[in-house]
Amino acid sequence: MIADAGDWRARDLAVLWHPCTQMREHPDLLPLVPIERGEGAWLHGFDGRRYLDAVSSWWTNIHGHAEPRIAAAIARQAGTLEQVMLAGFSHRPAIGLAEKLIAIAPKQAGRAPLAKVFYADNGSAGVEVALKMAFHWFRNAGETRRTKFVALQNGYHGETIGALSVGDIPLYRRVYAPLLVESLFAPSPDAYLARDGQSAAGAAEDAADALARLLDEHVGEVCALILEPRLQCAGGMRMHDPVYLRRARELCDVHGVFLIADEIATGFGRTGSMFACEQAGVQPDLLCLSKGLTGGFLPLSAVLATQALYDGFLDESRERAFLHSHSYTGNPLACAAGLASLAIFEQDGVLERNRATAAKMAALAEPIGKLPHVADVRQAGMVVAFELARNGDKATPFDPALRVGLRAYRAALERGVVLRPLGDILYWMPPYCIDDAQLELLARVTRETIVEATACA
Repeated sequence: MIADAGDWRARDLAVLWHPCTQMREHPDLLPLVPIERGEGAWLHGFDGRRYLDAVSSWWTNIHGHAEPRIAAAIARQAGTLEQVMLAGFSHRPAIGLAEKLIAIAPKQAGRAPLAKVFYADNGSAGVEVALKMAFHWFRNAGETRRTKFVALQNGYHGETIGALSVGDIPLYRRVYAPLLVESLFAPSPDAYLARDGQSAAGAAEDAADALARLLDEHVGEVCALILEPRLQCAGGMRMHDPVYLRRARELCDVHGVFLIADEIATGFGRTGSMFACEQAGVQPDLLCLSKGLTGGFLPLSAVLATQALYDGFLDESRERAFLHSHSYTGNPLACAAGLASLAIFEQDGVLERNRATAAKMAALAEPIGKLPHVADVRQAGMVVAFELARNGDKATPFDPALRVGLRAYRAALERGVVLRPLGDILYWMPPYCIDDAQLELLARVTRETIVEATACA
């Protein structure tokens, strides 16, 4: 076994093409870190160093690396049934996980609950499922003019063509624009964009008014509104007041439009409640879940739908059925991981523990917000974001050529912390098992990193 990190880097660069990476930046500008194993909140590299995983490995690993209860559940399942197609067949983990998800899904008084679960392989695939379901339901109902989707500016929903079509981050979508389905984009309720003296709720109300005008302009043309509740993650961890979700739910009902909640990143306790929609007391018509669904162990997504939406596909004609499929839909190993992860929420009182952890994170973040080049500190549960700008002025962001975010990433990595930035935004999104000592390390390194990275200003 080769134990030298340099050898592993050479082998990697000879054969691998990494995601979300300009490969020209390897190996010099962007350090490649070969990882041997994970343990709790730590990643252990082949270089003999350990790194605090402050971003939960792209927001997936919610309970910690190598969590023994999830690992054991997968091992038990692997000895019984590793895979069977879900077309015409079923199995215990898929049924059990669906039952659990329906039981804990967001509820809204006076509204029929989410009642059916459709599995896919990953978050982007789950979004594709929801978009197709919404469009196809109206087609089955004879409303053929409803072909448009409304999404939010600065939103992100994945990298497949349909998901990218309802995303609004130019870095990801600009080059593929000729391939994309045309969507309508409503102003983001982002509190960071609030006018001077305006509250987060006021900014959300203004954005909701704009959404109302957009829907009025396209009566009978829209099949669904898709949004990330409370937190636009890839868009820079931008956050909005729950009043926007309540207004969006009301507007969708008025216009007969489905509400799709993309809780792929925000679900499973990340924003302070099991699902972010709960903070507004709303229930979507379609709920997309992934990332933390399996505790970060295996790829899996689930789309929860109402009974009425499901019933719209029941017919003698196969063309009116929802024929979308993936080979590994409802994979038994992944579903077993999902069940084990949900059991941990109950066994460990995770949501209650997270509230205490979130309070500690807020206290540690507060002094960092006073650094000269920090324009904003914002928090939603277990997510804290630091927006960096010249002299802390929102109106004067750093010159992109300075690569402040990249400087911060490298500085933090040298200190043993993974702080993968979003542009010039640093954020904490750690596994829920993070302890006090690790939080203090995270805060200290973040402070040192910001000072070092912004010294170029």
